[in-house]
Amino acid sequence: MALERSDVEKIAHLARLGLNEAEIPRTTDTLNSILGLVDAMQAVDTDGIEPLAHPLEATQRLRPDAVTEANHRDDYQAIAPAVENGLYLVPKVIE
Repeated sequence: MALERSDVEKIAHLARLGLNEAEIPRTTDTLNSILGLVDAMQAVDTDGIEPLAHPLEATQRLRPDAVTEANHRDDYQAIAPAVENGLYLVPKVIE
C-alpha cells in the first residue's frame, strides 16, 4: 500500500501537523518506507512459532538476598523531633 500526497495531507491534518510544501514529499517517502517495512514483516511465515512474553526471553541473574548494611534506624531517629514505637510522628496537616 503506497500513500499519495493527498493521503499524507489528510493524515497531517488529522494529526494536527503543520507540514509545509517542502516537507510533504519527504514525509510521504518516510511513511511509504514504514508501510513497506510493515508489509515485509507481515509477509514472514510465523506458523508454528509461539509468541513471546518478552523479546529477549532470558532469565535475569539474581543476587543473593542478603543484608548488606547495618540497621541505623535508632541513630536516625535519635535526632528526630518526635518518635514513637519506631515511627516518626508528624503534625496533623489536614483537619
